[in-house]
Amino acid sequence: MGVSSASSAPAGQAAPPGITIQPDLPEPGEAQFAPGQGTVVAPVAPAAKDIGAVPMQSAAAGFYTCSGFGTVDDQTPLKNLYGDAYTWGPFPPYKVGNGGGNINWRLNPYKNASWYMWFHSLRWIGQGIIAAGKGDLTAMTRVNTIAYDWFRDNPYSWKGDIGAWESTMHRTNVLICLRQAIISGLQTTTLPARYAWVDTALLSHARFLTYNWSGAWNHGTDESIALFGVGCTVNRTDYKNLAQQRLAAGITTSIDAEGSTNEQSTAYAQFNYSLWGRAATVLQNCGVNPGTTIASRRALMATWLALATNSMGKLHQIGDSEVVSTYPWVGTPMEYAGSLGARGAAPAKRVGIFAAGYIFGRTGWGATRGFAGESAYSIRFGGVRGFHGHSDHTSMTYTSRGRDIVVDSGHAGYQNDVWRTWAEGPTAHSVMTTPLSVDRAAATKLTRSLVTANAEFFEFVDAPATGISRVRAVLVLKDPDLIVTLDRGSSKTAQQFQTLWHLPSDQRATVYSRTAAVAAAPGDSTRTILFQIPYRQALPAGAILIKQAQTNPIQGWHYRTIFIRKSAPTLMFARSGYSASILSFVVPVRTTGSVTYTTRMSGTTFVINLNVAGQRVSVGVSAGGSVFRIT
Repeated sequence: MGVSSASSAPAGQAAPPGITIQPDLPEPGEAQFAPGQGTVVAPVAPAAKDIGAVPMQSAAAGFYTCSGFGTVDDQTPLKNLYGDAYTWGPFPPYKVGNGGGNINWRLNPYKNASWYMWFHSLRWIGQGIIAAGKGDLTAMTRVNTIAYDWFRDNPYSWKGDIGAWESTMHRTNVLICLRQAIISGLQTTTLPARYAWVDTALLSHARFLTYNWSGAWNHGTDESIALFGVGCTVNRTDYKNLAQQRLAAGITTSIDAEGSTNEQSTAYAQFNYSLWGRAATVLQNCGVNPGTTIASRRALMATWLALATNSMGKLHQIGDSEVVSTYPWVGTPMEYAGSLGARGAAPAKRVGIFAAGYIFGRTGWGATRGFAGESAYSIRFGGVRGFHGHSDHTSMTYTSRGRDIVVDSGHAGYQNDVWRTWAEGPTAHSVMTTPLSVDRAAATKLTRSLVTANAEFFEFVDAPATGISRVRAVLVLKDPDLIVTLDRGSSKTAQQFQTLWHLPSDQRATVYSRTAAVAAAPGDSTRTILFQIPYRQALPAGAILIKQAQTNPIQGWHYRTIFIRKSAPTLMFARSGYSASILSFVVPVRTTGSVTYTTRMSGTTFVINLNVAGQRVSVGVSAGGSVFRIT
């Protein structure tokens, strides 16, 4: 199945410039694969009616641009490819073949599901395909041999191999890129007969995609784009039409009418923003009018993503998200948020409440304090947990004074192990937990909210476990910047009630009393004072604890990326019994700053008078559990 091994263009011809490749999309981390039987997300919203509804005005022939290799090829240069050595993620290069392109596709030396899935994606041969497109016939021989070896060793249908199954959409695009590279590298206009196997493989992949659609999430969108790409490449109208129908069905569920993602992850929201932009471009390039729904939903999501940006230009780390920067897309609200206020226009609002279960707020957009001088927060609520979501309802993240104050424990990757189980579970989030009960990953309702110029109040109600009710009231203040939460829980059986505050890994936390703890990074100009005030319940011994770097049970860790787990302090306000009432304060101040308070009753209102580094403020807690700013 090969050609001459000479590393040059055909005799008498100058080397071609190579194939056109689309820029890499901001895929969330290097892993997108959770082993299982394949997730299907049924569309729940009415389909868009405008995709392909209006004929394009141009009669030019359509084209499908190689979608690239998503950085998976970055660690496998040509010299490694010639030795059949594949590299992914943090793992060392591994020789997966005999040195001549005969690959053992059942290998998984690191027992890592994502390593195996990207192996079957063929994206790792990308640098060879790029070289082949420029006329390097040695590279062409090798990538053609490897790709054909996959096709020969994995006959249709490969659905019994979950790694091969889940990578079908990526492999389809790699085969299209290979086809283009062969035509470019040989400087011909059609695929030579000796490479006819590529078109045969594309048809088998299109058949697989036809019968195995993942639905209304990023996998389904990627699959539809790849299916459309086959139709455009080999001129199959039926494939193009089916892909259009699926994109129309998926867009209105993948991005809802407020711009929220259905994937319960900020990183995947940003990926979907880019992915749907690519979908529109792909349709248009091959003669299909993408309509206006895709563009309008992406515009809504651009505002969502801008509001989801913290005061350091990062997306709040929610769900299966690594710590990622907001991409400053020109002409969108993300341009301002992603550039930390250096370019573009600030969004019109500073607090967004989204029915899909997200609240993003900030003290401002930097007009007087500077972008990093503002404070920003996120709160989760909403429907039951989904595929890239965590059991994080009522959880908060918070940035202030140019740094992380309260963090999410992050994204542990997709291995089915105890670390992923913990990172997805409630104890990895800043919530009131009941660790003796079984988490239901239940829906959470936002029952009350009030947004004013210098304070925001929210109340959430849910039943996180059987026989347990939970109410969280949140008050976020500006000048002074701080968070107040009132957690109330009750149970039909005796429980442990633990309000957790997950702190950044660079900080050290120290308990000073039954009520207070302080967290600070060595040499930093900021420290965080965290304290609880007795409210309708005395503080027992052990009411405040620091948990860090524990492995049984797991607690006190942070994943900024799926490959880096760092020890991080978790502050626990603890109670036990049949009910709990935990009134917490999280106050970032300068290193020399302090917080003092007094309390009193005013009728049925519990009043807390605070002095926060010289700024005075009074907060009230009503008999009904509302928490509000008095002065």
